Amino acid sequence: MNITPPVFSKRDSIKFFRTLNKRVNEYFKENNLKKTGNWKLHLKTIIMFAALLAPYFILLTLSIPVWGQLLLTILMGIGMAGIGMNVMHDANHGSYSSKSWLNEIMGGSIYLLAGNVYNWQVQHNVLHHTYTNIHGHDEDLDAGRVIRFTQHAKWMKLHKFQHYYSIFLYGLLTFNWALTTDIKQMRNYIKRGLSYGKFRSPVKQWTVLVVTKLLYVLVWFVVPMLLGIVWWKVLIGFFVMHYTAGLILSVVFQLAHVVEETQNPVPDENGEMENTWAVHQLYTTANFAPKNKIVNWFTGGLNHQIEHHIFPNISHIHYSEIAKIVKETAREHNLPYHEFTTMREAVAAHFKHLKELGMKPALN
Repeated sequence: MNITPPVFSKRDSIKFFRTLNKRVNEYFKENNLKKTGNWKLHLKTIIMFAALLAPYFILLTLSIPVWGQLLLTILMGIGMAGIGMNVMHDANHGSYSSKSWLNEIMGGSIYLLAGNVYNWQVQHNVLHHTYTNIHGHDEDLDAGRVIRFTQHAKWMKLHKFQHYYSIFLYGLLTFNWALTTDIKQMRNYIKRGLSYGKFRSPVKQWTVLVVTKLLYVLVWFVVPMLLGIVWWKVLIGFFVMHYTAGLILSVVFQLAHVVEETQNPVPDENGEMENTWAVHQLYTTANFAPKNKIVNWFTGGLNHQIEHHIFPNISHIHYSEIAKIVKETAREHNLPYHEFTTMREAVAAHFKHLKELGMKPALN
């Protein structure tokens, strides 16, 4: 990844963000609403944690058939993804609650997904939200050599088939967090002095990482085996749970940024971007299934990625309403507002784009 970050343009001649921000603030003021979560998010939190933990305790205490065990581990994976998209995501953006201590507690739910708060906040809040879809800076575009997410990445012969095999690799997302990604990221981020907010002691960060990983192994491996579940069932259950969660999270993430409609702009020779940061988000982000209440509820509003990228500190429970303001303001300023009517349409667009990126680039 590149080290020197690009600089966004300061020339906002059309005053897009100034106008939009004013209108959104007026919406919250006129409706006497807080920008953070409310009872709807709190209720969803209970449901998502129940989907993960209830099957866990059932598997530990009751004797049920194999097919039932399999279904419960899939449900746990759905719960993991639900916690990640609805609870952890809002909390680590500081939008779950107006109380910082509650955001910290709920943000720590990422440890149930085998992740790490510090690493996630740097990768997501700092790098992804600031340098969205900029190759070499947005780590969400970096899948190693296996998948080519941007035309600026090096092409390899195996990429010709990536629209076929990528879906099978998506499920490994949270496995990577558990096994190698956290260690590599922490070493890299601490070396570069990156942080979201105040930079904390490296010793403390490494201690948290080691302790939470050990607790993770204790909860998901040691306890089940001590209670009599054979090791191979524990491993299979762990794999199914994580693969389900990873598949859901990966697909939802990709639909917002890796489609033909979104751009991958690069800085000029002086390291400057063409647009301001807010306008950049419109060119690099897409919404999907905005009117599907089930998708909106389960994905934590991540189908409203445009609104989330421009207003990451506003809870997702408000996105459906402020989307109307964002869309209208973008249209008034002759700016793009990428949106897929259904999730099926977005999925098709994503894999179509993967196929295009997998073709051998023409020689200039």
